Amino acid sequence: MGKCYPAVSEEYKKAVDKAKKKLRGFIAEKNCAPLMLRLAWHSAGTYDVKTKTGGPFGTMKHVAELDHGANNGLDIAVRLLEPIKEQFPILSYADFYQLAGVVAVEVTGGPEVPFHPGRQDKPEPPPEGRLPDATKGSDHLRDVFVKQMGLSDKDIVALSGAHTLGRCHKERSGFEGPWTANPLIFDNSYFKELLSGEKEGLLQLPSDKALLADPSFRPLVEKYAAMHSLKIMQKPI
Repeated sequence: MGKCYPAVSEEYKKAVDKAKKKLRGFIAEKNCAPLMLRLAWHSAGTYDVKTKTGGPFGTMKHVAELDHGANNGLDIAVRLLEPIKEQFPILSYADFYQLAGVVAVEVTGGPEVPFHPGRQDKPEPPPEGRLPDATKGSDHLRDVFVKQMGLSDKDIVALSGAHTLGRCHKERSGFEGPWTANPLIFDNSYFKELLSGEKEGLLQLPSDKALLADPSFRPLVEKYAAMHSLKIMQKPI
């Protein structure tokens, strides 16, 4: 997510700035930030560091990828974004979907994430099965995040913190409910709720609980829960 992409023209940069303004107004109006962040993450989360395949390269627009079980409901995000994308034909879908994720964090009170454009759309989606399974534990998380994506334990916990936004829908994931009391505010409530234990009406997935049970993950959860402001997602995208 922080890799270097080819340089883009001044015209392209101006289009990014204009698209960001459009997205900011749209996402705030529709209260769809969680859905847009999920789209950006599920696009990026298919990256395989060994084969250099998958990743945030616009393939989510294809029905074949939207049909992956982990992407249930993301067709709504693609459909909502298309009228705005049509206004900026110069932009790649790869950049546009990631930009929507950046804006989603910002409009919900999260940090401003530096955005580096230049991703090029790829013609074929990655195979199904690269995204984490919420019903599994820490070994599975490391298989996906560390072995496949090339990330770290710290990245696993930090990225899990994005669950501070949004909720699960039973018809899409088999789970129901939000992780936090205010699922439209980007803060460190996810970590605080995780440490405080299960509460009626709030969700804790098996993969969330694994962060507490693992001796490497738990100190990071405690660290982020104690922060006064959440700056853990300020890596460039």
